[in-house]
Amino acid sequence: MDLISNLSLGFGVAFTGINLLYAFIGCLLGTLIGVLPGIGPLATIAMLLPATYALPPVSALIMLAGIYYGAQYGGSTTAILVNLPGESSSVVTVIDGYQMARKGRAGPALAAAGIGSFFAGCVGTLVLAAFAVPLTQVAFKFGPAEYFSLMILGLVGAVVLASGSLLKAVGMILVGLLLGLIGTDVNSGVARYSFDIAELIDGVGFIVIAMGVFGYGEIISNLGKHESEREVFTANVKGLMPSKEDFKHMMPAILRGTTLGSILGILPGGGAIMASFAAYTLEKKTRLQPGEVPFGEGNIRGVASPEAANNAASQTSFIPLLTLGIPPNAVMALMVGAMTIHNIQPGPQVMTSNPELFWGLIASMWIGNAMLIVLNLPLIGIWIRLLSVPYRWLFPAIVLFCAIGVYSTNNSTFDIWMVGLFGLVGYLFIKLGMEPAPLLLGFILGPMMEENLRRALVLSRGDLSVFVTRPLSASLLAVAAVLLVIVLLPAVKNKREETFVED
Repeated sequence: MDLISNLSLGFGVAFTGINLLYAFIGCLLGTLIGVLPGIGPLATIAMLLPATYALPPVSALIMLAGIYYGAQYGGSTTAILVNLPGESSSVVTVIDGYQMARKGRAGPALAAAGIGSFFAGCVGTLVLAAFAVPLTQVAFKFGPAEYFSLMILGLVGAVVLASGSLLKAVGMILVGLLLGLIGTDVNSGVARYSFDIAELIDGVGFIVIAMGVFGYGEIISNLGKHESEREVFTANVKGLMPSKEDFKHMMPAILRGTTLGSILGILPGGGAIMASFAAYTLEKKTRLQPGEVPFGEGNIRGVASPEAANNAASQTSFIPLLTLGIPPNAVMALMVGAMTIHNIQPGPQVMTSNPELFWGLIASMWIGNAMLIVLNLPLIGIWIRLLSVPYRWLFPAIVLFCAIGVYSTNNSTFDIWMVGLFGLVGYLFIKLGMEPAPLLLGFILGPMMEENLRRALVLSRGDLSVFVTRPLSASLLAVAAVLLVIVLLPAVKNKREETFVED
């Protein structure tokens, strides 16, 4: 009954005119940036963070959340029609989705992606609502030692589930931790790593790093690519309704993708990208039915399952953020920044101190999923036309928008130069094949880890054994250690690499 009363409170908040408007804006922007290749939710949310200053906290978070899960929907459109994943979590959708479009079956492919996304989004939100209260009760038992151990587990999880080299993922986290140390020491008041630059006394701005690495870095990378001819299947998008045989194949795949995505979304470092890769790998391991098209040649399961998985993961990734205050991926780290802007401390106290925000955000996700069905399937023609806009017209507008957003945060030209510098750093990371998302997690969690480490040591009078003598803290550290040992085993390491490499 408590869940029903809490959800009724949430829907009461979400159904107000202003929150419905910002939910729609978020879903529309999310679909737009999902459709346009090279502009992801990370860069967009980073660019829009300064704009949320003037908004009510609930409306701001509803809009930013809509951008995140809306991008998962929009990314499938270009993946299927143009062979370009608009969003990184739609990379595997390209494999079978584009082949379906080439065979004149773009409509059923888009419908499978839409139906899978809608179902998984609703289930993921239901999981979030159901687990929020019990996990929050557990979170109140956490002290400084437990929070420090949980953050260690989060960073280890980010390493284990990051795509690419383990060594590079560790390196990115360490860079993020070091960047988080820049500024004035809270205890002593001494400036650290500021190099006598007055603007660095308060540390490097979160928005500066996010916009530079993810915004400008992507722009520079895209400008370095040759603009190839795009084959858009506008003529083939006629019948959207999948056949009876399609439904028979795709519904079990949607259920499998939803289950897998819901689990991986909760894990630190998981998120939509890992969920979509894992779901596609699982489908390839599942036996083909008689008469079914092989994978890589237009199998509808190869579209439905990854799209369901990335949407379920995008919803359940809010669980550790809202209940424990720990961002499980880079987009959730941006959400921490948005909450901090509005003087909201992420964690278990959000539910008790601000239930309207907590349950209003959850309720808005159901509304947003319904909006996205309307935005994606009937309006496919509009999204296709957007793909014809030359990138040489898009990128100056994005650069200008980023610069205005950064400047408006502190009215400082120094921040604009810093964004440019981090843009070059972000481009370097892309060229070296280094995934920058762990850097953002390290940057967000670093100061929090330091604060909880100091508190734990002060309370224990400098006794380091406090981290292993407290049962909950010791359990979290043990899980982190086991994860590291398992992922370093040769067989597991090879299997992990196969998950991110397609034939």
